[in-house]
Formats: sequence, structure tokens, C-alpha cells
Amino acid sequence: MKVLVAVKRVVDYNVKVRVKADKTGVELANVKMAMNPFCEIAVEEAVRLKEKGIATEIVVVSVGPTNAQEQLRTAMALGADRGILVEAADAEPLAIAKLLKAICDQEQPGLVILGKQAIDGDNNQTGQMLAALAGYAQGTFASIVKVDGNKAQVTREVDGGLQTVELALPAVVTTDLRLNEPRYASLPNIMKAKKKPLDVKSPADYGVDVSPRVKTLKVEAPAERSAGIKVKTIEELVEKLKNEAKVI
Repeated sequence: MKVLVAVKRVVDYNVKVRVKADKTGVELANVKMAMNPFCEIAVEEAVRLKEKGIATEIVVVSVGPTNAQEQLRTAMALGADRGILVEAADAEPLAIAKLLKAICDQEQPGLVILGKQAIDGDNNQTGQMLAALAGYAQGTFASIVKVDGNKAQVTREVDGGLQTVELALPAVVTTDLRLNEPRYASLPNIMKAKKKPLDVKSPADYGVDVSPRVKTLKVEAPAERSAGIKVKTIEELVEKLKNEAKVI
């Protein structure tokens, strides 16, 4: 079974994000970039399926700038077999879903694994849109994935606890944090990844229009929290909650 994994290039989660002076977006110049953490989990799950003998090939895909080749090479160092980069900077979730659908039509994967969301936009849209466009079953927010034959059993994290669903393959699965703990790439595998095939495509190759449908008017950093204060009595606490915070 072929597994397709989508990954995204984002600002490293350890880096404090700063807004540009003109408030048109986030400052990306000279900022450390990395693979989206949820995408790392998706890659790890695909590699584990291959180690179990369920997956026969892992194809990793990214839609983004030319530099996203770094994240694809990282995914191949972790165990993916080949990569596809569609060069389209700042593509919106719907455009990405359309591109992934076109790639699915070509590759015919048995399972598509994505992170449930990217830490830059927090949209949580692409996996669901892809499933709808491709007509695939979907299991989102997955914390456990079991594949048996032509079916996948996915345990989902929902507000009320856990929900287990059975999906007919091909299917789309989006990963939650508790699905697994990604491994680190070894130096020999990093060197081997440099020789693995990586195709660079454009949206036009798939007949997809990636023109933006949403215009960002302004980006602002969240307001800084003011320091807290200590009160001596319950009466003083109630008075401040009522008259200053106005929450009671």
C-alpha cells in the first residue's frame, strides 16, 4: 500500500514569532524554519506503517516555496521514499487541497496522512477539504491508527473523550499530538536522503489555480498581559473582580 504524507514548512516552534513593522505579516527573514510538528507526527506514523509491512512506499508532498525542499529531505531522512514539491508560496488551504487531490489522482495512495493543522495558520482545513474533493473517507484528530487489509480503524480525540471509527480505504487521516512521538533522523539517513528522488512541480502542472481568495488586511501581535497583583483578603479580591475586572 502506498502512503502519501503532506508536510508544511513553518517557523520553528521554539522561535518567538514577530510581526513585521508594516503589519503585513510575520517576519520570516533570518528566522529558523522547520517541519510543522503535526506533520512530523504524520511522517512518523507512515514510517511505522512501513516498518510493520503495511505500507510499501511513502511519498511525501509539500506545497510551498523552493526552500521547502529542506523539509522534504528531512522527511526522507526519517524514512520517506521520495518527495514532491509543488512550488506555490502562501497557498491557501483550498488550493493546497486541490493540489493534493490532483497528486492523489496520479499516485493512487491507499492512505493519506496529514497533520491536523499547521502551527502558523491553525486553520485545520486541508485534510477535510481533501477528503471531500477526493471522495475519501476521513478520520481526523487521530490518536490511534490501525490498518487491517482494506480498512483502517481510527481513534479520534473529540470533546467528550475518544471516538473510534472504521474507514474504508483509501482514506484521509489527520494526526493529533498523542498519536506518536517522532524519531530523530540519523546522520547516515540524512546523507541517504540527499540521493532520494524529489520532483519539483508547479500548480500549472496539475491544472490548479492557486490565486488567493482571502486578503489579509493586518497582522497584529497579541496584547501583552499586565502583571498580576496579590490581595490580602477575600473581600479585596471580590471588590477587584467586581469593580476592576468586571467579571462578577
